[in-house]
Amino acid sequence: MSPSPLRAGDRERAVADAVPTELFIDGRWRPARDRKTFDVEDPSTGAVLRAVADAGCDDGMAALDAAVAAQAGWAQYPPRERGEILRRAYELMMHRQEDLALLMTLEMGKPVAESRGEVAYAAEFFRWFAEEAVRIDGGFAIAPNGSGRVLVMRQPVGPSLLITPWNFPSAMGTRKIGPAVAAGCTMVVKPASLTPLSMLAIADILAECGLPDGVLNVVPTSRSGPLMEPLIRDGRARKLSFTGSTEVGRLLLEQCAEQIMRTSMELGGNAPFLVFADADLDAAVGGAMVAKMRNIGEACTAANRFYVHADVVEEFSHRLAEQMGALRIGRGSEDGVQVGPLIEAKERARVQHLVDDAVTGGARVLVGGEAVDGPGYFYRPTVLVDVPADAELTRTEIFGPVAPITSFTDEQQVLAAANDSPFGLVSYIYTSDLRRALRACERLEAGMVGLNQGLVSNPAAPFGGIKHSGLGREGGTVGIEEFLETKYVAVGP
Repeated sequence: MSPSPLRAGDRERAVADAVPTELFIDGRWRPARDRKTFDVEDPSTGAVLRAVADAGCDDGMAALDAAVAAQAGWAQYPPRERGEILRRAYELMMHRQEDLALLMTLEMGKPVAESRGEVAYAAEFFRWFAEEAVRIDGGFAIAPNGSGRVLVMRQPVGPSLLITPWNFPSAMGTRKIGPAVAAGCTMVVKPASLTPLSMLAIADILAECGLPDGVLNVVPTSRSGPLMEPLIRDGRARKLSFTGSTEVGRLLLEQCAEQIMRTSMELGGNAPFLVFADADLDAAVGGAMVAKMRNIGEACTAANRFYVHADVVEEFSHRLAEQMGALRIGRGSEDGVQVGPLIEAKERARVQHLVDDAVTGGARVLVGGEAVDGPGYFYRPTVLVDVPADAELTRTEIFGPVAPITSFTDEQQVLAAANDSPFGLVSYIYTSDLRRALRACERLEAGMVGLNQGLVSNPAAPFGGIKHSGLGREGGTVGIEEFLETKYVAVGP
């Protein structure tokens, strides 16, 4: 997959056709045992991109068998060599950035400029964990009574099941694969059925970079529950990492409980975005555009509830509406496009339902509020004001380009409103008052806070939430901890 001078349509076809579409098990590409496939569509046209092998239960077990067989040898692999594999994968992803970005745009819809950014972000997890591989440490101490020694070892948790979502098809994969490889864990990866091609391309890159057979196994499927539940209940896998909805995460936790399986969950969000009267409005509007419109709003970190002080709500709302309304909508692969399609028709219908519900309750539409005619699943960037507190979109993830705005006057009341949610992934706050900023950061019930910043994702920082938004952290110095066990050895005198 290297850049090509072909015409746009021909290049799109060439990039899509270059990706392996079979299952990747034990270092080999192979069809599903029942020979079933499922179609991957371009959400901007509804056209089929590729037919991908549709893994069944037997295929899942074959992938787990391969991971289990490879685990002991991979755990003994020198950390430096594990890191070098990841480093080579980082370099190869960056070398192929343009084609990987176009592939992502074709299967997911986001503008190619955003896809290009995601490829760089995804590759950075490989570079980050390449460096963490050689920093896995332990401990040695004299027992307090002086009669023995305390030895602490860090060892790989073992074969791991990784389930990735459709909205960031590369980055959510590398954020899990990177630390697993660095820690010495083998893996079975199930990518989202809507966007499996990016993960299959990454598997191909890792194989090219020398990852041993059986360490990474990728099993795309249209039958997620029937595939994954037997693998979870089998007992040989010792770790599950999932990114997706809270509803599915809750079900997976119930299944993992049977085997007391180690879990990490990055689940839903309902991010509040607070703008105080003393905020820099230029920065606040710019941050709102990033926090709301990144990934077409289809992100768990997307700003979902805007609380703007009454003194500045009118100016903020109209400036945001002006910028949202000026965004160019179209196929993500076209030059200058800033807003691509939503992932599928039912998601667009769900977004429309949420907007209609808010308007019925008294909200006013400043811009947008409707789907775009024609092929594909496009929805106009939307700003709503005077949104009632009981509107459905204040309680659920919108996952679309809709910004609902409510005004406030009291700091304590708006912080209480921001925390009035079962979710706690990320919160955003804009203020020029340092003391208020620190108060709010301490009080906001979220795993992450964007302080005068609309983007929190960073491979060097711990990503994750509290409450119904998940368990554990990904990225940063703690990301590898999710794939390591601690062993204590009591050494006699």
